This record gives sequence, structure tokens and C-alpha cells, in this order.
Amino acid sequence: MTTFSRFFSTAILATLASVGAHAAELDPAQFATQFEGNRTRAEVAAEAAQVPMTRSQIPSGSKAESYKSVADRSVIRSQAADAVRTGQISSGETGTR
Repeated sequence: MTTFSRFFSTAILATLASVGAHAAELDPAQFATQFEGNRTRAEVAAEAAQVPMTRSQIPSGSKAESYKSVADRSVIRSQAADAVRTGQISSGETGTR
């Protein structure tokens, strides 16, 4: 056996021994939760049925809003060309002015 194999087998045995030692410490009472409800099953079912009606099925921010522009395309293009020419906005891939 190599040194690694001995170390690994010792670690496995130690792990198994510690798991067995901790298994007896579990207290099943800590998992038993007492709950006293004051509503009937019908009331809860009626409330659950109302949830899909009050919520949207489309996630917030995932639907683009439609917008109808009233600006003329040629005017916008000429304004953009003037802004590039005067150095107000950058142009090209490197963003140089």
C-alpha cells in the first residue's frame, strides 16, 4: 500500500466512525412541529385560487413596451451627424471623439 492509500483509508474509517457517533445525538422531537391553524381547508383553497388572477404571468421587465415615434428619421440622422462632427458624441468602435 502506498502512503496515500493508507492515509485515505484512515480518513474514510475516521469519517465513518464519527458519523456513527453523531447519529445517536439526533432528537426526533426537534423535527416535529406543532401548528394550530384557525382557517378551514376551504378558506385556504379559495385564497390560493385567487393568486393566479391577481398576478401577471409575464415576469417584470421582460416585456418591451411599444413606442411610436413622431420624429422624422432624416432630422434625427442629420442631428446625429452634426453631433459627431462637432465632437459632442463619440463615433466608431473605439469611442474616439
